[in-house]
Amino acid sequence: MARLHTTDEVDARDRLAYWNDAVSDAYVQLSCDAPGDDVVGDIRVDSLATLELSRVTATAQRVCRTPSLIARAAEDWFLVSIQTSGVGRIRQDDRTAELHPGDFALYDSTRPYQLDFDGAFQQYVLMLPGPTLRSQLRDAAELTARSVRGSRGAGHLMIEMIRTLAADISVLEPAAAAAVAQSVEHIVVAGLSSLGGAVPEPSAEARREQVRAVARAHLRDPGLTVAVIAAQLHTSVSTLHRAFAGEPCSIAEWIWAQRLDAVRADLCDPALRHRTISDLAFSWGFVDASHFSRAFRARFGRTAREVRATPRTR
Repeated sequence: MARLHTTDEVDARDRLAYWNDAVSDAYVQLSCDAPGDDVVGDIRVDSLATLELSRVTATAQRVCRTPSLIARAAEDWFLVSIQTSGVGRIRQDDRTAELHPGDFALYDSTRPYQLDFDGAFQQYVLMLPGPTLRSQLRDAAELTARSVRGSRGAGHLMIEMIRTLAADISVLEPAAAAAVAQSVEHIVVAGLSSLGGAVPEPSAEARREQVRAVARAHLRDPGLTVAVIAAQLHTSVSTLHRAFAGEPCSIAEWIWAQRLDAVRADLCDPALRHRTISDLAFSWGFVDASHFSRAFRARFGRTAREVRATPRTR
């Protein structure tokens, strides 16, 4: 269940103190000051498997992670700020990353950092366990407070994926949530790896995970094709097909299977019994009811109507 911190019902004299408690509860131990000793804003926090995703919307402020705050508790997280409006600056390890809408940057809770916002802003913030990310990124300390631009590549993919995830996070099944969390980690790693200079060609495994991440973010779009995914990743269709060579299924077949699994999950959800089978199928990107029916029976050995009629076991 989401946690919400908001200053809406807080007296103006108490808002800064409330906000200090809110940011420390949502993230790690932090101190905050603001022009006129006043902050207006809200923070919504959702959990997704090993990740936490929050959206913070607020007025101008400075947020600090100091050595004394770090010493209070063992909080080992990497945080990724994804700017959606306004401008933010992240300072850590003698570097400063300036974030404009679409950009993201990494910072480490085990070392001091400072966040500056001169005006109203909005960010999504990802929190990833420190040991997990260090196992995937060499020299992670050299990648903090460095901007990944949102105009192309991993930055562009990140903002699209996070917006979709934020909209759907409350309805994701646990297995899907774990898969999406892993995909987000891969996109973060891909974006940060590109900061090292010449970008190495992703491995076939990494390329497949990028494809799956894009597909999951757009699974409900009936216009989703391999060409669309290739355009999102700024590569060719043939490159993506090569990455899936030798896999049990092609990219199109994988997308088809994911959509069928999603419809099956919806059919088993009592809260969606008022919606027709065709409506559920179309909501997951299918455009032909009879084609969907044949594919569903081929995958599950039963019709969609039979699946819906089967009582769920506890």
